[in-house]
Amino acid sequence: MTPRVRKFALAAHIATSVGWVGAVAGYVALDVAAAMGRDAQTLRVAYIGMEWIAWYVVVPLALASLLTGLVVSVGTRWGLFRHYWVLISLLLTVVATFVLLVQTQTVSYFAGVAADPTTSGDDLHALGSTLVHSVGGTVVLLVILVLNVYKPRGMTRYGWRKQDERRGAVRRSKQDERRTLRGT
Repeated sequence: MTPRVRKFALAAHIATSVGWVGAVAGYVALDVAAAMGRDAQTLRVAYIGMEWIAWYVVVPLALASLLTGLVVSVGTRWGLFRHYWVLISLLLTVVATFVLLVQTQTVSYFAGVAADPTTSGDDLHALGSTLVHSVGGTVVLLVILVLNVYKPRGMTRYGWRKQDERRGAVRRSKQDERRTLRGT
């Protein structure tokens, strides 16, 4: 990648990832309202708002973050398979996105029940919440953030092999250069 493209890809990845964390924070606020709410109107609004945030903000940002993360890792020196922290971040992101997509089905069901004007307040209270999943997702996103900021040491076998190949190529290049200089 050229430096300009790399910086654009990195900026896009940071923006979508931070957006994902922020959208989840908004979702958690509504999830807390649904878990703690006592009146039917609060529950209706919370469930319907959770569905909108999940489908129209969180899911697109999660998918965009996953895609831009792949682009950044493949297009930079970090690589996709060279460092454990990149692999762990990728794995956590894929798992978080999968759980999110499964969980949005539950949220849509809750929102459908809440949108029905014939649903009583007792029925809304019986729905429950997705608070465990949303807080758990927040923790996973924060772990990913920490991994990507601190980049702990640890290369994969593939990473070591690639590093050795690169060093060998540089060494051979310097030897060829010395031979050329001696020959003239």
